[in-house]
Amino acid sequence: MSQTQIQQQDAGYHLHPFTNTGRLNEKGARVITRGEGVYIWDEDGNKILDGMAGLWCVNLGYGREDLAKVAYEQMVTLPYYNTFFQTTHTPAAKLAEAIASVTPGDLNHIFFAGSGSEAIDTIMRLTRHYWAIQGKPYRNILIARENAYHGSTIGGTSLGGMSGMHKQGGPLVPNIEHIRQPYWYGEGGDMSEDEFGLVCARALEEKILEVGPDNVAAFIGEPVQGAGGVIVPPATYWPEIQRICKKYDILLVADEVICGYGRTGNWFGSQTFGIEPDMITMAKGLSSGYLPIAAVAVGDRVANALIEHDEDFNHGYTYSGHPVAAAVALKTIEIMKEEKIVETLRDDIVPYFQQSLREALSDHPLVGHIDGVGLVAGMALMKDKESKTPFPSDIDIGMICRDHCFSNGLIMRATGSRMILSPPLVISREEIDELVQKARLCLDLTLESAKKLGAL
Repeated sequence: MSQTQIQQQDAGYHLHPFTNTGRLNEKGARVITRGEGVYIWDEDGNKILDGMAGLWCVNLGYGREDLAKVAYEQMVTLPYYNTFFQTTHTPAAKLAEAIASVTPGDLNHIFFAGSGSEAIDTIMRLTRHYWAIQGKPYRNILIARENAYHGSTIGGTSLGGMSGMHKQGGPLVPNIEHIRQPYWYGEGGDMSEDEFGLVCARALEEKILEVGPDNVAAFIGEPVQGAGGVIVPPATYWPEIQRICKKYDILLVADEVICGYGRTGNWFGSQTFGIEPDMITMAKGLSSGYLPIAAVAVGDRVANALIEHDEDFNHGYTYSGHPVAAAVALKTIEIMKEEKIVETLRDDIVPYFQQSLREALSDHPLVGHIDGVGLVAGMALMKDKESKTPFPSDIDIGMICRDHCFSNGLIMRATGSRMILSPPLVISREEIDELVQKARLCLDLTLESAKKLGAL
């Protein structure tokens, strides 16, 4: 089939996620045909450096035959069986143990799901169920943050703090509250980073007191807010959040769907920021994006209560612990250990990536500030960086930059006026050099476009 035929087929039958379908159909979707390492190719033969690792997930890069081989071998052995009805299978049992070997603290009990959104829904139900079996069903309020992303199911949308998503598909799940995000560059004003971090964290205590401490079940947050624009909290933020949760005996949940499996320079973002969560969600990097799989790692406090309670936990999914996905995830963890992916990131690639970005891009007229930790970064594009003046709402500077990137061999995601990078963890120094060189070029082209539109 020609590219035109594929685009016509796509327009005729395919509804895309987070997309204005009518506009896409007029334009025609870009057809991606293959991937290798940190690169993908489209139908026109253009080689593109994937600075987003798919959707934050292809950590080991494209084209890993060892992962494909494991998937094939498992498919011909046992392509599917469920983990309902008091059954298990080897891939699920082995993967649960492998996950427990890399999770921090006592997060040794693993519940499987098929996506990050399903993992979040599991957290929401499990948290409220935990308090119910403790004899406190009234502890059912969940607190999250504005501009947080926790998936796009009704549960995940309700828990997340993105107003644009809240406008569609309501009514939302009740008994969910939101507090301010720890975005120092955009909202800190004259406060120092450390001072602002404490102010944002103490907003949690204010909300707890507002709704009543005996009514709150948990606080749930991403170690780094990913889809919200890569918001890296000040160093003071998470320790204060931890203190407040312990003070009021509130469960602390880390959404590690993006931050897990090496993205922040450790196995989990909780380790990077010194968080001691009662539960964590994971997906994406768990299988390097090769097959859909997710999990919730549950600490002893919640797990033991569940185990000791003589009643079924009436929750689960058809594909919980899917044997093929589990086999690929198990091999992914094995590869990360054998190839010392996390150690190489921490000692070499992460420092080089973060330093290269700042050296190459910080002085650009459009770049107001660069946030980053591990192998993830976000850049704020400003009309006037000195006065922190944003572009007017009728100039979608982020999408302008994103389109220039795609046209010049780089995928860099736009979230509003913030540009996001999250390349595969296997990226080399030379490929980082290529990435920042292309990013600089695309920022220059974006600057020219802004001038032509009269925005500067």
